[in-house]
Amino acid sequence: MSANATSTSLSSNEIKSEEGLITPASNNSQQPDTEKGEVGKDDEFEVFKKTKDGVDFRTVGWFRASIIFLKVQFALGVLSIPTSMYALGALGGALSVVGWGALNTYGAIVQGSFRNRHAGCHTIADMANVVGGKWLKEICGFLFVIAYILCTGAGILGISTGINALSHHAACTVYWSVIATVAIAVGGSVRKFHTIGWITWAGFVSIFIAVLIVVIAVTTRDRPAAAPQTGAFDLGYYIIAHPTFIAGMSASATIFISSSGSSAFIPVIAEMKNPRDYRKAVYVCMAVVNAAYLSFGLVVYRWCGQWVASPSLGSAGQTIKMVAYGIGMIGLIASAVVYLHIAAKYIFVRILRNSPHLQSNSLIHWSTWLGCTFGLSFILAEAIPIFNYLLALTGSICFAPLALILPGWFWIHDHGAWRKGEVEREGESEKLGKVGRMATYWFHWVFFVLLGCFLMVAGTYATVVLIIDAYKAGTIGSAFSCADNSNSS
Repeated sequence: MSANATSTSLSSNEIKSEEGLITPASNNSQQPDTEKGEVGKDDEFEVFKKTKDGVDFRTVGWFRASIIFLKVQFALGVLSIPTSMYALGALGGALSVVGWGALNTYGAIVQGSFRNRHAGCHTIADMANVVGGKWLKEICGFLFVIAYILCTGAGILGISTGINALSHHAACTVYWSVIATVAIAVGGSVRKFHTIGWITWAGFVSIFIAVLIVVIAVTTRDRPAAAPQTGAFDLGYYIIAHPTFIAGMSASATIFISSSGSSAFIPVIAEMKNPRDYRKAVYVCMAVVNAAYLSFGLVVYRWCGQWVASPSLGSAGQTIKMVAYGIGMIGLIASAVVYLHIAAKYIFVRILRNSPHLQSNSLIHWSTWLGCTFGLSFILAEAIPIFNYLLALTGSICFAPLALILPGWFWIHDHGAWRKGEVEREGESEKLGKVGRMATYWFHWVFFVLLGCFLMVAGTYATVVLIIDAYKAGTIGSAFSCADNSNSS
């Protein structure tokens, strides 16, 4: 179906689902446009209503939203970028960080703008319902939940690695994973993003300081901690590397996922006091994230080369590793808490949407919510017990569609007339001209939809091949292994 046909059919028909009625905005729509600040019918437009009788979810300010966004992005990604730079080289890695960062920032803006034009969108799955109907909504919802369960699993792996480092592997790694899972489930059971915001503050500060300590520490060593401590050795630092297709795609997918969590921003908008402040929160978050990724990643790679640890907190030796994990443990826990909360909140709203129990303190409300927060993270994480491959696999299978293909589709849906260089709606800027609008239309096809499809297929293939090879080489332990995953024993 063409973009114009899709736009026409969706503008003239209401899309119904079991969660309620979603009416896409059209040129003649009377819905409040929160992008322009028309919030007079705010409660009709939003999933969560402002209330004093039950749970008021709409309490998040834009600055707190930016901190939540920061914690979604700045955690697992910063720990994996130096290793990816070894595969891509300093120049290729830097270009990858900047390029993916810019594209993911713009994709986040596209998602927020689309969400604020169309009523009843709590998650990206609801937005997929607008452009593709129920079948696309269900596929997108499945990918959304799996993505953040996998991210939670990666967080559990990071926490178990940290405890092993701090304790010199004093007990079976599975025990630490169980403890981490329980702690994350308890933290993720906090119901509101406003309250989670306090956790993300502490988490962001702790992981930032931990990474900064490692970055400074690696520059004070004569040679990397993991390198041979006597005799000549190959640092493995390259300005321009020549990776194989498999290694390059896996590294690129890992860097892509480090800033691709914008689909998690959409549920936060639903709990913002003023959804039109979303862009400010995104710009603050992404500016800090991309600057930190680029600077931290390049410094660690320059001083460690091929001897970068994974995760990179272990790159400066055992003592610094223990200090870094001790300080950064709060950040690792906070990240996993946010990821679990995001996945659980999606399922929770799907079950109780348009029910009086959604914002009440009833037994059904609490039993549903707590049931959602205790899930499959532990099993999924332990089944693929290696950090970088888990991130790359998540990026390829889940975040390529969520952060690239769907945002491109959203934009094309709302700007179908641009394919012929025409203006879509009254008041739309005509500064680009006919050729500029046509070029912009095809830009979204190529750099979002087609690039996302390529990354999903090629990235998944490359990562699966690397996982199989790593298992054969014995560099990955078995599922539910007690082995030390921190190299501290």
